[in-house]
Amino acid sequence: MLKTYRGSCHCGAVKFEAELDLTQSSYRCNCSICRRTRFWPAIAKPEGFRLLSGEAELTRYLFHTQKNQHYFCKHCGVRAFGVGTETPVGTMVGVHLGCLEGVSAEELSRIPITYVDGQHDRFSPPGYCAHL
Repeated sequence: MLKTYRGSCHCGAVKFEAELDLTQSSYRCNCSICRRTRFWPAIAKPEGFRLLSGEAELTRYLFHTQKNQHYFCKHCGVRAFGVGTETPVGTMVGVHLGCLEGVSAEELSRIPITYVDGQHDRFSPPGYCAHL
């Protein structure tokens, strides 16, 4: 069931709200950027994501195929969300679950996780994923 959540980067310069269903799978990926930043997104449709403040405080980073847009706060460095343009579900916004307000550790522990082998550009689980 979709519910509206609010979230922010660590310093609060970037604030957003997103319509998410936390009973649906979230994602952990072993690509070079997700592994290094420990990005753990839930998926929002583009129309279900609203940047409330801080657009000028974001830095956009593109790499490799440049098909995904990675946004970081210029001040605290937190990656609160990113935009995937070529995914199995089409364009989507990946919202970092660690940036959501009011979601308890117990709630986070119940969110299903799909492991993705982004290192090899496959949407199947990698051989090893416990570290993700």
